[in-house]
Amino acid sequence: MEFLNHYKILETLVVFLFAFFIRLLITKSLRKIETKFGFRNTRILVTNKIISILIYITLLVVVAFIWGVDEKQLLIYISSFLTILGIAFFAQWSILSNITAGIILFVNYPVKIGDSITILEKDSVNNITGEIKDIGAFFITLRTAEKNLITLPNSIILQNNIMYTPK
Repeated sequence: MEFLNHYKILETLVVFLFAFFIRLLITKSLRKIETKFGFRNTRILVTNKIISILIYITLLVVVAFIWGVDEKQLLIYISSFLTILGIAFFAQWSILSNITAGIILFVNYPVKIGDSITILEKDSVNNITGEIKDIGAFFITLRTAEKNLITLPNSIILQNNIMYTPK
């Protein structure tokens, strides 16, 4: 039994080293892509963060299998997580919808950190204009012309019309 534990420790170390080198390789590749295609540094940082999270999640699953986690239990956990994520896509005013909106803003939205945006309200009196300073999991942070910081839920950004000026 002790030999088996040493074997599991060795396998775990190998998986950690493999994940570390994969993450290092992807980071270097993203830097090359940034210089070759002229992508903005902020977009590369966000992409690197998302890829790193996916690598770490995969690492946890592989290590769980090495140490003998039952596949059925892991499948139940993953299906529960995906169910919650599915509910988040349909919930409009919940915390989960803000997380989902944050992921959409990171991956597939034309605005980026550093862009100036105006959130267009229906009455056009309460329009909010500012430069995007951060796109977090729940909120987007804008700096106004008066140097004030405004945080808005990510779902608000997706629900309203946005006028933006890319840098």
